[in-house]
Amino acid sequence: MRTTTFGARLRERRMEKRITLRKFAGMIGVSPTYLSQVEKGHFNPPTANRVRRIAKILGEDADLWIALADRVPEDVDGMVKRHPKDMPELMRLVIGSTPGEFQAIKEAVRNIRKLNVA
Repeated sequence: MRTTTFGARLRERRMEKRITLRKFAGMIGVSPTYLSQVEKGHFNPPTANRVRRIAKILGEDADLWIALADRVPEDVDGMVKRHPKDMPELMRLVIGSTPGEFQAIKEAVRNIRKLNVA
């Protein structure tokens, strides 16, 4: 990503896709005025749901866009609320992990889930 703010990145990608501001606003269910203000950095990014829709339209990873918008994916937020002690603890345990360690942790969880399904 060349730009760092959500709004600037959104404008850049929208224009690369040659989608007008008005059309894009309609596609994600917001007003063109609001979208313009988001792109200029005057308003906060939209909800995680709308950001997910933006990423889909742009053909990009929703989780990366949600992070750029400084939002939390709904499913993650829901998981923390369902497990208010365990999820924060689990997240704290992986703080400082290397990319390789993250990969190993994800694989271990996938393997545990496969065992529980079988």
